[in-house]
Amino acid sequence: MKVKHLHDQYGAVVRIAPNMLSYISPQAWNDIYGHRKSHEPEMVKDPKWYVPDPNGDHILYSNREKHSHYRRMFSHGFSDRSLREQEPLIHGYINMLVDGLTRFSDNGKTPLDVVHWFNWTTFDIIGDLTFGEPFGCLKNTYLHPWVRDMFQTIRGIVIIRVLRQISGLGQYAPKLIRRLPFRGLRMLDQHLKFTKDKVTRRVNHTSPRPDFMEGVLRQPEGKGLTFPELLSNSSIFIIAGSETTATILSGATYLLLRNQDKMQKLLDELRTTFLDESMITIESTSRLKYLPAVIEESLRLYSPVAVGFPRVVPKGGSMIDGQYVSEGTSVTVQHYAAYHSSLNFHRPDEFIPERFIDKDSFHDRRDVLQPFSFGPRNCIGKNLAYAEIKLILSRLLYRFDLRLSEESYDWINHKAYALWEKPPLYVYVTPRVMEK
Repeated sequence: MKVKHLHDQYGAVVRIAPNMLSYISPQAWNDIYGHRKSHEPEMVKDPKWYVPDPNGDHILYSNREKHSHYRRMFSHGFSDRSLREQEPLIHGYINMLVDGLTRFSDNGKTPLDVVHWFNWTTFDIIGDLTFGEPFGCLKNTYLHPWVRDMFQTIRGIVIIRVLRQISGLGQYAPKLIRRLPFRGLRMLDQHLKFTKDKVTRRVNHTSPRPDFMEGVLRQPEGKGLTFPELLSNSSIFIIAGSETTATILSGATYLLLRNQDKMQKLLDELRTTFLDESMITIESTSRLKYLPAVIEESLRLYSPVAVGFPRVVPKGGSMIDGQYVSEGTSVTVQHYAAYHSSLNFHRPDEFIPERFIDKDSFHDRRDVLQPFSFGPRNCIGKNLAYAEIKLILSRLLYRFDLRLSEESYDWINHKAYALWEKPPLYVYVTPRVMEK
């Protein structure tokens, strides 16, 4: 929020630290994160803001060559073909979500925390696609301890980032943070052990299955990934592929419930397009018009990552948004500030999905919206995330009538430690009477 206020006051670029510039323009995305010719140096990720995995490099933090290698290795698991093969698995967990909401809804008399239900669903899906088995969240209706402690670890990583900005403390940040009374970081060793056990079981599973690991494990010896690389990338997939999707689902649900006219438009589209719940598929939801607009507007107002991911200007300096920036400067595009700026969007704080349909009426700079990042290092799981969001939101609103509990009216105003610290979102969930 403070960075947003600075941009509101000073414009499209502001200095937010002695050696860090924040941008909110569409052009800055391309200048900082965009593709480079092979002979051109890329803007590497700022090492002060990325905590190395004890197991080694991974797809989120590695040099250009290694990143390209990781992307090739995992491309099969994230391909359109694999997504079609993964669809029955995804539907299986959505069935468990629908059944669970029906069972615990008390016919709409007792509010449920849908944040929990979304987290349980997305963690089970990503657990199965990464490790070959779910975390059992939906079955047991609670977050697996490993998942729960992971949220605390994320906060600790942010603290390490802050300590690294203090001159003289940077190299000691990981050791200092372990001495703090912080449960998540004390559990880091258990986290690593659990990941190792999960990956070991998946590696030893020889039957083919349509998950992220299949293409990697089928590589000839010496051509795939090392076991430590499997460990580090698995941890990234679990965090990036679950919590972010659950955040988007939570934000979209809240925004729809607070804007009943928009909710009714979406309900009309879903409940007239689909004569039966079985018609809701990845392919059929891709033909909808209002649902994608709702998702894009939800991503704009409540992007799963609130902050930016800094890069370092290479030797010789670079032109960013029409201005020269000297080498060694840390630069970033801030998601929250960019998406809530009147420089980019008309009525930026209002929930208006129509801006992504009737584009000429709003004159927005929609290309600034890059919630899955931009360029050669954008999110490899973007298509999977969109598919999950469309399927879960469609089936939720097709099967249930929702009403926001008064205690969650101001839900969206909460803290973020890179990712949002979502409080409970209490919703009355009433199963619809479906005609035979």
